[in-house]
Amino acid sequence: MIITRTPFRITLGGGGTDLPSYYSKYGGFIFAAGINKYMYISVNRPIVDDLVRVKYSKSEIVSHREELQHDIAREAMRMMNIEKGIEIVSMADVPAGTGLGSSSCYAVGLLNALHTMKREFVDLQTLAEEACELEINRLGKPIGKQDQYMAAFGGLTVLDIDKDGTVKVRKARVSDTTIDDLNRNLLMFYTNTSRSADAILYEQSKSVKEGKQNVVESMHYIKEIGYKILEAVESGNITEVGILFDKHWAYKKKISSKMSNPYFDYIYDTAKKSWCSWWENNWCWWWGLFCVLCGGET
Repeated sequence: MIITRTPFRITLGGGGTDLPSYYSKYGGFIFAAGINKYMYISVNRPIVDDLVRVKYSKSEIVSHREELQHDIAREAMRMMNIEKGIEIVSMADVPAGTGLGSSSCYAVGLLNALHTMKREFVDLQTLAEEACELEINRLGKPIGKQDQYMAAFGGLTVLDIDKDGTVKVRKARVSDTTIDDLNRNLLMFYTNTSRSADAILYEQSKSVKEGKQNVVESMHYIKEIGYKILEAVESGNITEVGILFDKHWAYKKKISSKMSNPYFDYIYDTAKKSWCSWWENNWCWWWGLFCVLCGGET
């Protein structure tokens, strides 16, 4: 049996600029972090039959890969020229639809497991690109490239995306002290809500393709703020990071009316007001990252 463990991610800056509709015109920039929550994929060759078994929130038993309902598992097997005689089981630390890149974690983890089963070595860049090919080109999902790359590379990672789609990957230059400060000050909450981000991403891509000025300008600001967030993190200025997070979120909400909702806005505003009240008349920015796990882009 082969078991892979693939990290979920949170976006720290530049979220959305990894979509083909944007980077093909302007180039993309992502600063993201892998977190200690994971997708686990186990792959096994059955010894008693030649069936295909895929277990996730459902359990499928079919005679051939083409009968599978699970589109990522089916396409990964097709890419790897595996037709039958395999068992695939997935488990995760967080549910799907929470905005942490779960589908890409599944794709990267499964492709990694299948390559290992076939005794094939692939580097992380190739693995990430294979997952992009699977999800974006073959399945036509309206997503960008950051989820696949972050699932493959993890860590505090910077992605510079050229107009032709080439991704340059580097690790952010962050001290251990700053990492400890981030861990103490970044807050993540589960709202008991899940949703698909496809509608949001489709609307965002459509608006960029049509050249809607307010959306395109917001995306430019998001990329620029992303550069500033990276600079603040690498310099250890955690207070500035919090201020920039707040601006980043404000521009994200301008992109789509589906990005947030009154419930999430209420939680976010309440947290900011509480922080301001605690600091009274001093600088009162809520500088913990409020990551609403609602299935949308962060």
